[in-house]
Amino acid sequence: MLRYDLHCHSTHSDGLLTPRALVCRSAERGVDVLALTDHDELSGIAEAKQAAGEARIRLVPGVELSVSWRHVTLHVLGLHVDPDCPALCSGLETIRAGRSARARRMGDALAAVGIPGAYEGALRQVTSERLISRTHFARFLVEAGHARSTKDVFQRYLASGKPGHVEHTWASLPQAIGWIDAAGGQAVLAHPGRYPLSPTEMQDLLTEFQAGGGAGIEVQSPSHSATQVLEFARHARRLGLAASSGSDYHGPGEGSVDLGDMPPLPAGLVPIWQDW
Repeated sequence: MLRYDLHCHSTHSDGLLTPRALVCRSAERGVDVLALTDHDELSGIAEAKQAAGEARIRLVPGVELSVSWRHVTLHVLGLHVDPDCPALCSGLETIRAGRSARARRMGDALAAVGIPGAYEGALRQVTSERLISRTHFARFLVEAGHARSTKDVFQRYLASGKPGHVEHTWASLPQAIGWIDAAGGQAVLAHPGRYPLSPTEMQDLLTEFQAGGGAGIEVQSPSHSATQVLEFARHARRLGLAASSGSDYHGPGEGSVDLGDMPPLPAGLVPIWQDW
């Protein structure tokens, strides 16, 4: 049975490993099929693809898009996308421009609560000049002694309602699915268990996602408890959505799961890779 890991990040967004190093680590850990899904960014795919050919594993070109839906920010994975698709590239450029503006506002918000220089500190953590994220702020705040871990930073400073959180409008759900579709890819709702939605809102989201052309749900994710894995497996069966699995790996020492460590999908699901 092939081992799939369809969600990870490199230095081209907020990961700690270059695309080549990420692919090499995946191969060492027995991954057969890897999707590079950098946040709102495709620039690492060429390097990853070359490394995958040398390591003899299969590289799936991917991306993780930032999406606004009602009152929450969602992430939608695009798997098997064409990285040269004009519609997708243009859409991602728009999202990245919004990220830069948000980062400056986050720096101002943190300065207002007694943490000056956060924007500049986050920039020093950036590994790609094209993208700055909340993770870069989190790493700076840990380094500066304001929190014990990046998880602690999110809970204390960056989550909704916390001092460093700023509201921002990303792509709409139809836009994100449309760009992925234009690029010949499959849209997968990433780690749905992370979103602060009521059961009714979650049903609305999944129904809208499926009706709008979404292909699958990330059922197996480090963000999900065992109960949530079964919950999203039921949603996938009910709506006829495929199931995906990914470690959401960002680098050594970050997160609880390494590349290729996700357990098998629950029984009775159609894997997103069934027809690859």
